[in-house]
Amino acid sequence: MTAVVGRSTNMLETLVKEGAFSWILGNKNSFDEDFEEMSKSPSSRKNWLPELSSKANLVVRRCSRLLDKSLDELQECFDAGASDPVKHTSCRARNFLEYCCFQTLSLSTQVNDSHLGDKKFRRLTYDMMLAWEAPAATSQPSINVDEEGTVGREAFSRITPAVPTISDVITCENLFDFLTTSTGGRLRFSVYEKYLGALERAIRKMKTQTESSHLSLLRSHREERILELDGTVTTQPVLEHFGVSTWPGGLPSRLTLTDHALYFEAHRMVSFEKAKTYELSEDLKQVVKPELTGPWGARLFDKGVMYKSVSLPEPIVMEFPELKGHFRRDYWLAAIREILYAHKFIRKFNVEGIDRDEILLKAVIGILRVQAVLEITTTKPLRTETLLMFNECDRLPGGDLILETLATTMSTSQELDRENHLNAENTTNSISTLTMVSNCVFGAAVPDKPRLFVGEIVVGEMTPLERAVSDSRNSFKKVELAQATVDGVKVEGLDTNLAVMKELLFPVLELGKYLNFLASWDDSVQSFAFCSLFTFVVCRGWLPHVFALLLLFIAIFMLLTRWSNQGSPVDEVKVTAPPSMNTMEQLLAVQNAISQVEAFIQDGNISLLKLRALFLSVSPQASDKLALALVLLALTSALIPSKYIFLLVVLESNTRYSPLRKPSTERWKRRLREWWYSIPAAPVVLARPPEDQQKKRK
Repeated sequence: MTAVVGRSTNMLETLVKEGAFSWILGNKNSFDEDFEEMSKSPSSRKNWLPELSSKANLVVRRCSRLLDKSLDELQECFDAGASDPVKHTSCRARNFLEYCCFQTLSLSTQVNDSHLGDKKFRRLTYDMMLAWEAPAATSQPSINVDEEGTVGREAFSRITPAVPTISDVITCENLFDFLTTSTGGRLRFSVYEKYLGALERAIRKMKTQTESSHLSLLRSHREERILELDGTVTTQPVLEHFGVSTWPGGLPSRLTLTDHALYFEAHRMVSFEKAKTYELSEDLKQVVKPELTGPWGARLFDKGVMYKSVSLPEPIVMEFPELKGHFRRDYWLAAIREILYAHKFIRKFNVEGIDRDEILLKAVIGILRVQAVLEITTTKPLRTETLLMFNECDRLPGGDLILETLATTMSTSQELDRENHLNAENTTNSISTLTMVSNCVFGAAVPDKPRLFVGEIVVGEMTPLERAVSDSRNSFKKVELAQATVDGVKVEGLDTNLAVMKELLFPVLELGKYLNFLASWDDSVQSFAFCSLFTFVVCRGWLPHVFALLLLFIAIFMLLTRWSNQGSPVDEVKVTAPPSMNTMEQLLAVQNAISQVEAFIQDGNISLLKLRALFLSVSPQASDKLALALVLLALTSALIPSKYIFLLVVLESNTRYSPLRKPSTERWKRRLREWWYSIPAAPVVLARPPEDQQKKRK
């Protein structure tokens, strides 16, 4: 053991002398004193754990100082509270590092509300991620003096959710992707620091807007937070469309989003009208979705957000005009939905008290993270809603299971908090309302559950919430792969799509042709054999068994096909492409298809009008015949068992064109057609609204 410590000390001195930790130090940072102390003081060299890498040792020493605990005390607490798998030699280094990091982050965020603005805190959290990637002495990577270390996705997703203002378990991977768009999937400290600075400014801006808001009288009883404000710049107005009001009849306005509602203020000459409130917190069956807008009701521009609720007579549309794209609309749509989904979650799981505030804060901080990301990126992200946890749960497969797990986790966390507060010596520490970090006592094992919790994170293990998110993301990857195949087989052109559909339905079409051939009795032997066999099956009551055998045959066919084609590529569907058409021919084909659809709809309307005339006895003779037929059907249904009725239907449909019945069938079809043509259609009157009648804008 002494030899190991001696080798570790010599290695540390060599690294310090050679400046190998310049990737951490930069010009001058908080670790300089550590290096100098460890290179000069023999006592400091003893506080060096040989099982940890040099990175992990530096981070653990820093955590020890901040927690005011020695390394021995930290190890004792870890050993007392962790389970045997967590303390196993193969993973002890990383789990002990997690324990020190989570405990330090919990304390730092509780004591200091402005931790995001602390440069030492920013550097510490980043170094924690660097150490997490190489925690053990055996995992010590080669150190490049001229290159600064970068952080990977797994380390970021493990460390940052311990500080809920920085990220959360559900969206941390998406946030990492946004931050590393231009750095090849590795996070640099410069980008990470810019993000934390932008996030701090977003929080400060929210506080300032909330304190100085002109909407204080409307929102004072709910203590709402002002999250976003738009329409104050003339180059980026917000327009409101109510009902079918003519565009640009909507006036430029000011739109305010809080954590409870939307406030819309139309612009006057020198001021704004009284704010109209569109609630997001109450159960009003709200629907918020993208909408098309345009001049005089024309649906041309994809730049609107439609809000509908039972409290409004008609939906309203808020338009966010911009020259290119519809990013403003997408951002506002995601933010509005995030607040709406958060309140739906609160109502669904009956969340009250502190838990309710915590859920709203999760939605609020998610929106602030989006604002921070938008501030530091030069190119606008395409899908900012992926950074919002409730939007993400609505998008992911199994997102409802994630929310259920979150609700369960919150209730469990609150029970732990109450137990820990009762056991703690000092319960007067204040917790920042923006951190939402659970005030857990580390080293205290939960009965029957020897786990080390911090908020939604467990040292050395995956929480149920993390497992639910992981399962959902794995399912989503399969959905993405499937969707990629769907996008790859899409073809353009009406004629080409019809050719593809005809090829895919070829087996069904061929089966239909064969059944029609049997019903036509062109081959009497086959038709008679089929009719006899089907009649025998129905009489013996074997039809359900035949149906079950058919399903079983299909299942066996699928399994045999899978077994025989293992590793083989999927057979492509070969389609003979129709002759190419120019633009005019394509337009004519579309016009012809529309004409056929219109004719089909006309025939359907005529049939419905004839039935209406029959039921209202417009033609008494035809109505009498229909009534008599209905009476006979009713008596048949009441007196004859359904099995025999089905048998009669099968025999009638299969023998109507047999040599014996063909003349009578043709005669009855002609009489039925003549009877149908003799029925007049019920009259229809089209009432046109006056041209000057318009719906008033409320």
